[in-house]
Amino acid sequence: MIPTSILDLSPIIEGATPADALRNTLDLAQHAEKWGYRRFWVAEHHNMPGIASAATSVVIGYVAGGTQTIRVGSGGIMLPNHSPLVIAEQFGTLASLYPGRIDLGLGRAPGTDSLTMRALRRDAATAADSFPRDVQELMYYFRPTEPGQKIRAVPGAGLDVPVWLLGSSLFSAQLAALLGLPFAFASHFAPADLIAALRIYRELFKPSERWKQPYAIAAANVVAAATDGEARRLFTSMQQSFLNLRRGSPGQLPPPIDDIEPYFGSPAERTMLNQTLSCSFVGSPETVLRGVQTFLDLTQADELIVTGHIYDHFARLRSFELLSEIRQVLTARNPDAAAVVRVS
Repeated sequence: MIPTSILDLSPIIEGATPADALRNTLDLAQHAEKWGYRRFWVAEHHNMPGIASAATSVVIGYVAGGTQTIRVGSGGIMLPNHSPLVIAEQFGTLASLYPGRIDLGLGRAPGTDSLTMRALRRDAATAADSFPRDVQELMYYFRPTEPGQKIRAVPGAGLDVPVWLLGSSLFSAQLAALLGLPFAFASHFAPADLIAALRIYRELFKPSERWKQPYAIAAANVVAAATDGEARRLFTSMQQSFLNLRRGSPGQLPPPIDDIEPYFGSPAERTMLNQTLSCSFVGSPETVLRGVQTFLDLTQADELIVTGHIYDHFARLRSFELLSEIRQVLTARNPDAAAVVRVS
C-alpha cells in the first residue's frame, strides 16, 4: 500500500477568518492521523487573502502540538525568503518539541508576488543562484557541532530533521539528486515537467548518508464525494480560486457553483485551467480510485501527497476520509502500466 499524505494550505473561505482556517487545519490533521495518513504538510505563501499558513513554522508547531503520531512539516518553506540559520533554529526547536515527527521541505520560489518579495527583503536577482548554497548551509547546521565551530543552531545542531527538496521544474529535481535528498514535485498546480523531473531525479540520484535510494513524492488534487456530480460541484471552488489568481485578483476561497462554464472568460482560460489542474481526480470513490491509480502507475511515485480546496469543511473532511478508504487498495511503482493523466 502506497504511503499517502496531505498538503494543506489552510484555506480561508469567503466570510471566514484566518483563525477559522487554522482551526480547520488542526481538525483536518487530527482526522488525518486517525485515518492513517503518513504526514501532514503546510506551505508558505504570503499576501494571499485565501491562505492562512504564511507563518509556516508557527502553524507546524500548532498542528504538531495538537496531534500525537503523524509527521508534520513544510511543503514547503521558501528558503530564499529566510536566513538558513533562522530556519535551522526554527526547525531545531520544532524537532526538540516533537522529536521524530518534523519534516523540512524546501522550495526556491517566492510564494508570492514581486512587490511582496521586496517587502520580505528577498533579492530576486540572486535568490535562485544562492539556493543550492543555502540548502547546504542549512543542512550543515543540523550536523553535530564541530570543534571550533563559530556559528551553530541552538537548538538544531545534531538533531534529526529530514530535509526534502520541492519543485515544479527540473532544477530542484537535479539538485535533490546531487545532494541525495528526497524530492517532491508540485504537480497539483504545475504538472508540465512532472515525468521529466522524476526521470532526471532517479537517473542522477547519488546516495547520501540518510538516503541510499531515490524517494519521490508526486502531488495531486483530490475531491471525493458520494457521486461524480457532487464532487465536480465541490471542485468549482478550487477552479474559481485558480482563475481569480491567474486574473491577478486572488481572494478567499469562494463557495461552489452549479456550473463552472460561465465563469470562464475565454476558451483560452479553460485550456489554461485544465492544464494547470490536470493532476486532479474528482468524483465518486470509484472514479477517484481509477484516476489516482493511473497517476501512480504513470509516475511510479514512492508516495502520494494530496490537497483539496473545498469550501465546506465537513465536505473536505469527508473527501479525505473517502481517500483514506481508497488508499487501502492503491499500489505503487507498477512499471508495466501506461496511461495518460487527465482531469476526471
